[in-house]
Amino acid sequence: MSQPQPERIYGFRELTRILTLTPRRAGQLRRLELLRGDSGYTFRDLLALRAASALLDAGASVRQIRAALNALRRQDPELQQPLAELRLVLEGDRLIAQSDRVRFDPRTGQMVLALDSGGLEAAATATLATGLVRPLAPPADQAETWFERASEWDGDPAQWEDAIGAYRRVVAIDPTYAAAWNNLGLLLHRMGRYDEAGVAYSSALDQDAQCCEAAYNLGSLHEDRGAIEEAIADYRKALELSPDYADAHFNLAGALARNGRDGEAIKHWQRYLELDSGSPWARIARAHLEVVEPPEAPQ
Repeated sequence: MSQPQPERIYGFRELTRILTLTPRRAGQLRRLELLRGDSGYTFRDLLALRAASALLDAGASVRQIRAALNALRRQDPELQQPLAELRLVLEGDRLIAQSDRVRFDPRTGQMVLALDSGGLEAAATATLATGLVRPLAPPADQAETWFERASEWDGDPAQWEDAIGAYRRVVAIDPTYAAAWNNLGLLLHRMGRYDEAGVAYSSALDQDAQCCEAAYNLGSLHEDRGAIEEAIADYRKALELSPDYADAHFNLAGALARNGRDGEAIKHWQRYLELDSGSPWARIARAHLEVVEPPEAPQ
């Protein structure tokens, strides 16, 4: 008998990258109790976070989503993660829940419209057979489906080429999908395909000027290519978009130090330690500060 495959666990930083979470969106997801700090997240959690983000993008409020989730749990206490097990859509000023056979208002339980259940049931059966959690009926050629596949593959170097192909398919379907452009750039960057990576990062920023991860990754790419001034500008841009972006403070401090600008680097080393003092890189930040500001000799 074959052993069950271990479930992949995502960290908060990886979720931030995959979902291109802004501080504001992260705050909204925390209020929905979908984000819970740095603890591990499953693929089902990732689906729920993406579904909630899509509803917020469509104009739903945190209050609306919370009320719908609470109503769904009251009606079916066995629902563990409603946003991953059902599909919620915003229609006018109300949220409609869609199961495998019906659409209904979660606040009242009132049926809205019967659906053809064949494709949905087939997708649900496939989900059980493979052990993967997927939205109930994503068409095979839709951007979200390919993004999910790419996100599964991009953690395994043996599948990077497949992930790159999947991300390229996402942006072919939806050229405005900034998260896919950013993730595509990250894989190309890791593989040393710098020119292609630069195009992908820039495309992410073209589609979403608030994508701080793409600005940060572009800075890392410029740094790898020896373009320190460009890297510094990119890191500064990432921090303009997300002032508490710890990794951007760390990399900006390092780039400034390598450029002989230790005085400017100090505040970024210090801010990094305020934000992420327990990380393995905190020791490096402290070492730089000790060199720039050596401790006073004992009297």
